[in-house]
Amino acid sequence: MSLAKAVVTGTVFRAPEKRFTQNNVPVSSFILNIGEREEMLLRVVVKRQALDEIVSEITKDSRVLVEGRLQINTVKNENGTERRIFEIDANAIELMGAGIPAVPSSKSSASSSEDIVKFDSDEFSNELIGEEEIPF
Repeated sequence: MSLAKAVVTGTVFRAPEKRFTQNNVPVSSFILNIGEREEMLLRVVVKRQALDEIVSEITKDSRVLVEGRLQINTVKNENGTERRIFEIDANAIELMGAGIPAVPSSKSSASSSEDIVKFDSDEFSNELIGEEEIPF
């Protein structure tokens, strides 16, 4: 179930691993700890080839910002109990402090801080809540 667009920051808990689908499409994933005082783990799934370069630079304990669609999946454990897995289908990833935007832009050379925080548009981004419903 896909819930909403989300932007999170955290520390990489488990380094990325890349696997390939039956159609030879690369899919990378890593575990991100978004908790400050205690572990709160979130799986980040990367299906976009444009993000392969940034994913290859991520290591354990890297600080990253991830933008994408929040999803909740339910899986059954070996003993039959159900468990929820929270994951983000990433649209953009940025190494924190590196100053390198994860989504390639058409502009070359130096980019302003405005360019760094821009993400690809998402057709569902305005579907869940209207501006009149935002409390601030």
